[in-house]
Amino acid sequence: MPLRRIVTRTLVSVTALAGLGAAFVAGTSYGGPGHQPEGGGTPNVGTDASPAAYSGSDLTLPGSCDDLLSWYVERGLELVGPYGWGGNPNIVYDFAEGAVPQAASGDAVRSPAAAPAPVRSTNGETGTNVQEAGVDEPDVVKTDGTSLFRVQDGDLVTYDVSGAQVERLTSLGLPGAPGADSTEILLSGTTVVAISQRGANTGDGRATTELVTVDVSDPAAPEITHTVDYDSALVTARLHDSVVRVVLEAGLPDLDFTQPTKTTTEYEATKANQDVVRESTIEDWLPTSSLDGADPTQLLGCDQVAVPDDGTSLGTIAVVGFDASAPDAPSVSGLAVDTDLAYASADQLYLATSPYSGLMRGCIDCFETFPVPQPQPQSLQSHGLLPGWLTGGGGSDDGVGCCSPIPAPRGGYDGTSHLYAFDLDGIDTTFAASGRVDGVIRDRWSMDAVGRGADAVLRVAVGPSGSTGNFNSIVTFGQEGNDLVESGRLDDLGVGEEIESVRWFDTLAIVVTFRQVDPLYAVDLTDAHQPRLMGSLEIPGYSAYLHPLGQHRLLGLGQLQGSNGMWGAQAGLFNVTDLIHPKQLDVVKFGPGSEALAAQDPRQLTWLPDGRTVLSVIADYGKRGNVGYVSVLTIGDGQLSNRMVQVEYGDEVNAVRLVPLADGRVVLVTGDDASFFAL
Repeated sequence: MPLRRIVTRTLVSVTALAGLGAAFVAGTSYGGPGHQPEGGGTPNVGTDASPAAYSGSDLTLPGSCDDLLSWYVERGLELVGPYGWGGNPNIVYDFAEGAVPQAASGDAVRSPAAAPAPVRSTNGETGTNVQEAGVDEPDVVKTDGTSLFRVQDGDLVTYDVSGAQVERLTSLGLPGAPGADSTEILLSGTTVVAISQRGANTGDGRATTELVTVDVSDPAAPEITHTVDYDSALVTARLHDSVVRVVLEAGLPDLDFTQPTKTTTEYEATKANQDVVRESTIEDWLPTSSLDGADPTQLLGCDQVAVPDDGTSLGTIAVVGFDASAPDAPSVSGLAVDTDLAYASADQLYLATSPYSGLMRGCIDCFETFPVPQPQPQSLQSHGLLPGWLTGGGGSDDGVGCCSPIPAPRGGYDGTSHLYAFDLDGIDTTFAASGRVDGVIRDRWSMDAVGRGADAVLRVAVGPSGSTGNFNSIVTFGQEGNDLVESGRLDDLGVGEEIESVRWFDTLAIVVTFRQVDPLYAVDLTDAHQPRLMGSLEIPGYSAYLHPLGQHRLLGLGQLQGSNGMWGAQAGLFNVTDLIHPKQLDVVKFGPGSEALAAQDPRQLTWLPDGRTVLSVIADYGKRGNVGYVSVLTIGDGQLSNRMVQVEYGDEVNAVRLVPLADGRVVLVTGDDASFFAL
């Protein structure tokens, strides 16, 4: 059914209203030799930042700070209204023309051939279940096999896990962690990099990110080596070969806007706010950083910030690359836009915009009541309250009249997603190519790449928008000069449905869509120019997260609606040996009011291939409140054997991790403790 909502807001998230696009120029540094770029900022080192690097692309470099400021102001005037960024507070988003797909006929053509099967997949070296092998992601806990490090109540806590018992060693206060929305860590050798973010969800001024490096060569006596403060929100961070790469978004500037009052009309407020935008300075638009408590300085020079030619985006993004132990000597890359969709492999970084990739932080009245008390933010979709592309937000204590966000047109209103590719070389990030695709990119799991450099192939799963039919597609791109050019596509996946999960392999994609049943599609990508649908399988419910279990098995975690109308978690075991006829071998149902948290945060799943065992965190929102269990799923003879172990309560269920060690043992980390888990 087409969805129409009236949204009233008093605080507007500026990043949820800006259009998107991206353009990187690698090479600035705030620690090291080099010349001072125009407009202040940081010395220029490293890679090519000349206009020639963008020849033939949709991106250009401004000639001066005045040119860059004029570009910002011209587009800012289009966004400002009586209440500041975002225009009128009463906005109607009508998705009847394609954002909510309608059922239609038509099936993709199946191929009689067989595609290669999934590959073996395990957790990363530091214990975190990651999207891309060899590319580590931040988490609340990390291990090197003998020591374990975790964030707890604003402290970095260290443990010795080499003995028969987990031994707590010491704790160290992290400067940015107290009062932060979240703090997570990366581990590279003897260095822990802690990343704290604050204010990302308040809509009150710019969000901030604080980065702290800690020397843990002696885990019993960790020492802080550097702190870096950014007046920008964290998009993502990755670690590969000792290089940390942090993507930051400054969004739109926090200006002194006027609000309508009894004596000030909306027209007068709009005119006043337009004047404020015209009077803004380049310092208002560009992000700053502060090293080791020094005064903030401009993170980017004006001649390091590229802008998109299409004019549909606004904001400022920075990518900071540095050796994990030397955040004082980074390479910084800039772009004159805003994005929260990022995928990184070992060699490439891809940013994407999408028409409905952002979530507005306003509220709507819920027209249904949660089937369980004390709903958690991630349980909106699982309880059937909202479709997948409307998830997020929070709820009231009794589950009535919850506050939930709805999509905002961050990538513009044309139904097109913009794609930007960057080459990664050490700490440098260099623009490679840009392109576009009609449709909506749901999240980072909808993007993937194989190959390197100019030979890389980008694969994207896109859902319907106003520019597409009411179906989902797999689209592949090759690089020609500075352009990402569509090389192949497969349409008509899940007609009238939306993408719930995607898992990519070298020559295979598994896509799950959902409306009332769970179609699982196997797509052969052996020939990037001709993606082919191999086979499909329809079962009740849906899988929101897919995890490969060796070469022929796949685990799907998601939700199933019972006969009483209540939703509950389920785990399905799939046989993908014959991709033309994939099969569900077994299913475990966790009961009404339950949720598999790995469907929202894959870091709460651990696969132990030697024991053919999956450990995942299950939340039960039943009569006892939010109770956390570890599901111990053992795979054998095409069946799932399940054992449930109660481990946590309340909000701390989301902090539960199961960290595998090289010797086969697993550390259970809960809100207040760390111990070995009995397998």
